[in-house]
This record gives sequence, C-alpha cells and structure tokens, in this order.
Amino acid sequence: MSATMRAAVCVKAGGPEVLEVRDVPVPVVRDGWSLVRVKGAGLNRSELRTRQGHSPNVRFPRVLGIECVGTVAESTDPALPEGTTVAAVMGEMGREFDGGYAEYALLPNALLMPVTTTLPWDVLAALPETYLTAQGALDALGVGGGRLLIRGGTSSVGMAALSIASAHGVETAATTRRKDRIDVLTGAGADHVLVDAGGSLADDVRTIWPDGPDHVLDLVGAATAVDSLRLVRRGGTVCVAGSLSGWAIPDFQPVAMIPSGTRLTAFHSDDLKGDAGAALLQRIVRQVEAGVYRPNVDRVVGLEEIAAAHRHMEDDRATGKVVMIP
Repeated sequence: MSATMRAAVCVKAGGPEVLEVRDVPVPVVRDGWSLVRVKGAGLNRSELRTRQGHSPNVRFPRVLGIECVGTVAESTDPALPEGTTVAAVMGEMGREFDGGYAEYALLPNALLMPVTTTLPWDVLAALPETYLTAQGALDALGVGGGRLLIRGGTSSVGMAALSIASAHGVETAATTRRKDRIDVLTGAGADHVLVDAGGSLADDVRTIWPDGPDHVLDLVGAATAVDSLRLVRRGGTVCVAGSLSGWAIPDFQPVAMIPSGTRLTAFHSDDLKGDAGAALLQRIVRQVEAGVYRPNVDRVVGLEEIAAAHRHMEDDRATGKVVMIP
C-alpha cells in the first residue's frame, strides 16, 4: 500500500472550488478503527451545506463524504477481516472525521456494515444513505399500502422511495419543479406526477385524491411541511426526512398548523448507521440484485470531478444519485 492517497479536501467554507484534490497521507489505523479502501461514494446535498459552512461543528480542512462502500484494507476487528466488502453511513463521517471523498477512509468499526453482493461498485455506492433513508422514512410513515405523496420526487431519496413504494403496490404521486422531469418520475414508478410551481398543491392533489393522500413524505422540508400537513387526509401522517429548502420552519405553531388527528414525524438516517442498518441494507441489496428495486444513478464521476459534481447538484440538475468512483 502506498503511503499517500488522493483525496478531495474541502480547504475552507465556500463554493465548489474549495474542494481541492490532493495527495495526502493514508490514515494510520488505531484501536477501534479500520482502514477502508473506498470503491465508491454517493454524493449528498448535506455535503454541499457542510462545504458552504452551514455545519458549525465542522473544522476545515476536511475530507467530506457521509457515506462510502469499499473493502477493508486494514482491520482492527476480527469480525471484519481484510477484504470484507463494507458500507458506512453517517456517524459524523465527513464532519468530525474525514469521510468518503478519498481513496481510503479510516472509519470506526461500529460504522462498518458488511455486505455480500454481486452488484457493481457504482450501483452499490448509490444505495446506503439513499435507500436506508427512504426505507426508514417509509417505515416512520407506516406505509404498507394506500396513497403516498412524495415532495421532492427527483431527489435521490425521493426516487428511492418511489422505487420501494411502487415495488410494494403503493399508489404514488411525486412532485417536481420541472416539466421535463415528468417522464423520469413516471419511469421511476410514480403513478401521478405533480409540477410544483411554488404554491400550495391542494388543487392538484384533490384532483387525484379528493380526500388527500394517506401519507406525505416531505423531502423539501421547511418550505413545504406546513402545506403538507394541510394536504394529507385527516388522520394521515407527514414525515419530514429532507431539507432541500432548509432546516427551520419560521414561526411554527403546532396547535394552529397541525390539523387535529394528523400526525407529524421525521426520520434521520443516523438512526440506521452501523449494526442498526446492516440487515436492512443487505435486504435492500438483495432486492436490487433481483430487479425489484431500480436505483437511479444520475451520473458517475471520478475524484477529480468532485467540484463539478457539487456544482451539478447545487444547480439542481441531478435526477437521482450522483456517485463518485475514486
């Protein structure tokens, strides 16, 4: 193994240009941590916010990346011998310690999820954060059938949720701000596609479902959560699991804004890191291998293209998951 590796280092808060690809030392293994040779890493919008300086606990320079897949290169855990295929998500990856935007990542053993698979690396890399979040949010909603509205349908999590829900016979509607993405959502499994012009979706939703959807998965977040509470049927559930429009709802008044009997919940992917998500990720991998779930990869980029990939996501041009192969 070489003493150095290539990594995309975020040198300070700023635009995509602050991601500099450099030769840096390969991390030294220590007790409780193992070295993973990164074979792929999904890119996430939360990494854009960290790069922009919106993660107050992050100190620069930092190698970003809240997830990766790869093989164990040097292990301190007998249960994870060298060569084991693993995935890792969250647990302060790319924030408190360096993450997946590199050829190697030193990760806590508790984060490593062993995976058995025949999938190519670019497809496997598209799954962990995206599909664990989608499944966790659908579980939080209690989706087992009925009618599901997904706000932010062309996001990577939105398309994963469409893939899962449609595979299980759930009637789905998904939103997009662009008419040219209607066919993409239909191809991903949406029964109905609504173009979100920025106002309330009430009229469009009532045309499809007069009583409203049973469940709303809101991936837009702060800007649309209150409207989602008005759209869902009385007694239905809204789950906020994304923050495409930011984290905070200004002047939120629960009694005034949550209709009686309607439920508001949330899901955070950190709940499924490590052992908590390992069995679920393996089931997701099996469903993808069987063709039941159809992951949508927007594009595959190299490490040298990280800055351009961030710009692509920041300009809202991505439809589905952007994956980096170092």
